[in-house]
Amino acid sequence: MSTAPVVGEPNVGLIIREREPLNLEYPFDQLDEFLTPNDLFYIRSHFKAPVLDRHDYNLAIYGAVKTPFKISYEELLTMPSVTQPATLECAGNGRIFLIPQVKGAQWQLGAVSTANWTGVPLSALLERAGVNADACEILFEACDTGTPKEDPIPPGDTQYARSLAMGKAKEVIIAYQMNGEELSRDHGFPLRAIVPGHYGMASVKWLTGVRILTEPFTGYWQTSDYGYWDYDENNNPMRRALGQMALKSAIARPRTREFIPAGQSYRVFGAAWGSDTVVEKVELSTDDGKTWQSVEFIDEAQPFVWRRWEFDWQVPIKKGTYTLKSRATDAQGNVQPDRHDKRFGTYVIHHTFGIEVIVR
Repeated sequence: MSTAPVVGEPNVGLIIREREPLNLEYPFDQLDEFLTPNDLFYIRSHFKAPVLDRHDYNLAIYGAVKTPFKISYEELLTMPSVTQPATLECAGNGRIFLIPQVKGAQWQLGAVSTANWTGVPLSALLERAGVNADACEILFEACDTGTPKEDPIPPGDTQYARSLAMGKAKEVIIAYQMNGEELSRDHGFPLRAIVPGHYGMASVKWLTGVRILTEPFTGYWQTSDYGYWDYDENNNPMRRALGQMALKSAIARPRTREFIPAGQSYRVFGAAWGSDTVVEKVELSTDDGKTWQSVEFIDEAQPFVWRRWEFDWQVPIKKGTYTLKSRATDAQGNVQPDRHDKRFGTYVIHHTFGIEVIVR
């Protein structure tokens, strides 16, 4: 798969992982600012991006509610809004580091980005509709449809849809802007859900319906894909839906196989993130995990967003190959693991992995 920058507007600078559907990676080594510029924000698509007209658009709120309704794009813009930063990460980010190589888009480090999202709190729309007492989940329905590429492939076209527990509703934003600009087509215009702390597949783009359910959703994108293996109370294997982002840190610079002058000072930097917890500590190893040193944080600790960090590495005089690793610890004491949990298959790649550099 090509790693060359995309040629042509509006995505110059992004790294191609797939052309059809369009999947583009943020160049993680350009992690200079807390907010990712819109034109560098990673793009994850399952099918071709639909074209929706703002004048004909309506969002339906229906299902287990007392007063189902539809709201136009223009009316939604007149409602009280909120703006909140949130980091989104594809559940397959880091897939290139799995050994042996697996199927799927070969994301390296940059299927993750952070933006300020502006929109209407989902809770305001649900309050207007009046949610029934027996409601258990919220189903976000998208406009994009098609045939998935990965087995098991369902018969016929499949609409993209993902559900969320009712308890998470208070944190969800129905967004129409990112970083103060109208959503672009590739980022979900006119509306998308933003689910802080969950992997990006939960933040459904090209949103057309919000359906309230009284039973758990078991559609393709909830179980066959974006699911993982777990066990029930009788120790029987079962599929569960992926949800919260796992605790993770990643090194932005140096790049893999970067040449570094011996005996000099080098600024190692990166970011760490998780879900609704906060990253409390990041450590760096320059000897493949034998010893660890604490880094300095650039950003304040807060949930739902990454926290950038830096470390002044005094590069050894001895030339050769060195392996750098970072690991994060959150406020609850959870530590980033040192190996991939195979229950998650090709997803949730958040273990520590080495970045080899060449000192010369």
